[in-house]
Amino acid sequence: MKAEIITIGDEILIGQIVDTNSQWIGKELNKIGVSVYQISSVQDERAHILSALKEAQSRVNIVIITGGLGPTKDDITKKTIATYFNDSHVVNYPEVIENIKRLFEKYNHPFNEVQKYQAELPSKATLLMNDLGTAPGMWFYENETVFVSLPGVPYEMKGLMKAHVIPRIQKQFKLPHIIHKTIITYGQGESVIASRIEAWEEALPNFIKLAYLPSFGRVRLRLSAKGEHRKTLEEALEKELETLKSLIPDIVAGYDEGETIEKQLGNLLKQKGLTIGTAESMTGGKIGANLISVPGSSAYFKGGFTVYTEETKKKMLNIPAEIIDEYSVISKEVAEAMAINCRKKLDVDYAVSVTGNAGPTTDSNTKDVGQVFIGIATDKEVEVHEFNFGSPRERVINKTVNKAFELLLKKNM
Repeated sequence: MKAEIITIGDEILIGQIVDTNSQWIGKELNKIGVSVYQISSVQDERAHILSALKEAQSRVNIVIITGGLGPTKDDITKKTIATYFNDSHVVNYPEVIENIKRLFEKYNHPFNEVQKYQAELPSKATLLMNDLGTAPGMWFYENETVFVSLPGVPYEMKGLMKAHVIPRIQKQFKLPHIIHKTIITYGQGESVIASRIEAWEEALPNFIKLAYLPSFGRVRLRLSAKGEHRKTLEEALEKELETLKSLIPDIVAGYDEGETIEKQLGNLLKQKGLTIGTAESMTGGKIGANLISVPGSSAYFKGGFTVYTEETKKKMLNIPAEIIDEYSVISKEVAEAMAINCRKKLDVDYAVSVTGNAGPTTDSNTKDVGQVFIGIATDKEVEVHEFNFGSPRERVINKTVNKAFELLLKKNM
């Protein structure tokens, strides 16, 4: 079963917003056994949308459209879809108006007569009531293809997908099982790993596929199994996973169960009743920001210091001037002092520190661009790891953040 996702809106094409809708929809469809064949973004332009719909229908069974729904002149999706289905008749849904009035009253917003347009749907459309917004979703079924039109506002789209679209797809089609298992590896690149597991990869059964998912400082290896019998898939997948782990035991850091590394670390800290704090220089607070992106992180994250300059390192973390003078701010000794003093000041079980040169220049120090020191302090010891992450600046910062989480995760296991 294949689906295509079409996002409508000039704001995506000019880079004004990032298309997170397609990513989320793709994950949700995959969970129920629907494979996304293609993702397209098109302008708010009638001919372009019509062409995209026609092409999608020739390729897939399900077409999910987001964006372009609303009462304003640039929201043309509804009219264009009606044209595509040769549907000139309009059905008025009073319950949509009542829903809009309820929402406007809740937020003390005056009801505008132009909103009545939202209640007019093409006669071939099945109404999908949007409890979170003014634009309802629409479901069409023609020539054995489902078309679903959803608003582009992410939380409204997600609400409609969960409440209406996913259940309807599951009822409409007989779907296969798709199962994924992902191993997280650290320390070696994609090509090196591929050479180590080449013979095993070539011998995989045809219903299991391997994908390499590299990012800054890590490579995820995703095994995907697709078929009608879930138990058979699970058993085969588990067998291949064990073989894979036995081939690269030195670089396997665990499973990716759809959770970020910061969430995995948070879960471990919570389970063990431990706390953590951060002292960051060239990462500018990014490690702390990632930690607090996890709901419930206040149970283990006490806070952090962003000490970007030499002066703030001295003032906020009491780094002795003589250490900086002798070794420079980018050094094992400073990273060690940052971690120790951060742990004491915040009274935490773990403190992680980072100092380094992200580039593009070396400023006033003699350290190479890309040289980074990461420190981890506990009540028993402090350890400092030195790396050179090369360039450019963004790569150095992101690899530093990921490496800090990797080191913390390994220490907590």
